Amino acid sequence: MHVAAGAGPRESGDKQTACARVLAVLSAFAATSGASLSLTDISRRAGLSLTTTHRLVGELTEWGALERHDRQYRIGIRVLELAASSTRGLELREIAMPYLMDLHAATKENVHLAVRAGLEIVYVERLHAPGGVEILSRIGGRWPLHATGTGLVLLAHAGYDVQEQVLSGPLQRFTSKTICDSRTLRQALAEVKRTRVAVTDGQITPGAVAIASPVHGADGEVVSAVGVVVPSNGFAPRGTERPPAGGWKQQTIVPAVVTTARRISRALGARH
Repeated sequence: MHVAAGAGPRESGDKQTACARVLAVLSAFAATSGASLSLTDISRRAGLSLTTTHRLVGELTEWGALERHDRQYRIGIRVLELAASSTRGLELREIAMPYLMDLHAATKENVHLAVRAGLEIVYVERLHAPGGVEILSRIGGRWPLHATGTGLVLLAHAGYDVQEQVLSGPLQRFTSKTICDSRTLRQALAEVKRTRVAVTDGQITPGAVAIASPVHGADGEVVSAVGVVVPSNGFAPRGTERPPAGGWKQQTIVPAVVTTARRISRALGARH
């Protein structure tokens, strides 16, 4: 069960289980980027009464899932310990890290590694580029599949049911360039599947171009996606004779991302 921050279910008698209420409290911190919240903030984000929130927060603090400081709360070390024990993300990060660092050093741009969780992507690694384009991603952050380069890659290689669920549902708009209609999204997914790469311009962050490519596991299935985000004014489309000063040609940056994805795939045991 995933409860989006700020959209917690309202209490409704016995319809909401104790587990759901605890998850709502923890999910209240999902989009805070590490910031602390007051009881009132948690109550509003979780959709719970202040009395219920006070009780649950007290129990979670005692257990170590939350930490209190000056009447503010933040995620505690016990949650971080549990997250670190996730073999899916941990093993992938450990294997991929040397190749991500090579890509980061070569491009000097923001580098991502993402996996699919339901109808969202989750960033399991992010290498920040000082002076690079400002982006909203963070490790553990979630975004809809249709709105990011890595998301389009993972959606293009997802099963039919997942694709149809995304295509039939509302597509959230973040900028004027976000893909928000199913026909355009279908075309984009077909192109990603054909070329093995996604290139998106300003879908979440204006002025940012995302380039992503799939990572395959030992069984040949796509398990994650590697992405690089560059400023759009430094990214020249194919056929351009010369990129802007300090920029990357598409002919250069795309192969670098694809090569990195293939190297990680081979390290995971994929044969292709």
